[in-house]
Amino acid sequence: MDSSHDQPVILKQYVDGPELLETAIAGLDDSQLDARRPQGGWSIRQIVHHIVDGDDVWKWCIKAALGNDGGEYSLAWYWVQPQDMWADRWAYSTRSVDVSLTLFRANRKHVIQLLEHVPGAWQRSLQFPTSDGGMKTLTVGDAVQIQAEHVPHHIKQISAIREI
Repeated sequence: MDSSHDQPVILKQYVDGPELLETAIAGLDDSQLDARRPQGGWSIRQIVHHIVDGDDVWKWCIKAALGNDGGEYSLAWYWVQPQDMWADRWAYSTRSVDVSLTLFRANRKHVIQLLEHVPGAWQRSLQFPTSDGGMKTLTVGDAVQIQAEHVPHHIKQISAIREI
């Protein structure tokens, strides 16, 4: 992943994420937020919480890289369980989306402020342990790109559910 060449595009997509998500679910009532595809899968509500909680987890990776460039960071606690388990443990199906949307907007503004004020922020990095015992380097720019692309990916799912 080389996020250095597309930094302005990635940042724009990252900044726009909360508005895109809010637009994707605008006007939905609780029963519509609980809609899902006929073949199953997550509801719109669960997708919203997944996006926001994932963004919150990655915010801490970004902050760790900004504070400890090149340091080791592990998400083993998170990856050890499937996403459906987190959805259950973090009550995705029963929580209101309002608080999560507020958190999403605040987290994105917080990260943008950090990127604007920390010299060399985009290139700072963390080392993540891999399953084969190695290490993988991920820059702040890479993490921002992952999260910037995460929202449109799930908005397609939300749109597909809304078309049913």
